[in-house]
Amino acid sequence: MNRWYGKLLGLIAGALLFRPNPLFGAVVGLLIGHAFDRDWFRLRARENPYAELDLTSDASDAEIDQAYRRLMSQYHPDKVAGAAPELREQAEKRARAINAAYDRIRVLRRR
Repeated sequence: MNRWYGKLLGLIAGALLFRPNPLFGAVVGLLIGHAFDRDWFRLRARENPYAELDLTSDASDAEIDQAYRRLMSQYHPDKVAGAAPELREQAEKRARAINAAYDRIRVLRRR
């Protein structure tokens, strides 16, 4: 993940948009561009449902189904029904993310 274009665009946009002090604007733009390049806002994690299932986009339908079943058997909230509330909450959150990723992949594959 060696991206540089966010920094460059941030530098230019900051210098041009912050007219009272272009140097300050360039530095702020550079920092914001760096944050986007390093994915500090976790934008790409939500965009790639395959990463949630530990797969690549060239995985077959059978591999996707198998990964989904494996992860759901591991993180299903019923598996930790008698555990601490924190563990149940984490399992529910992970199961929701897995279900959302699987549904998103199915929608993408129908197109």
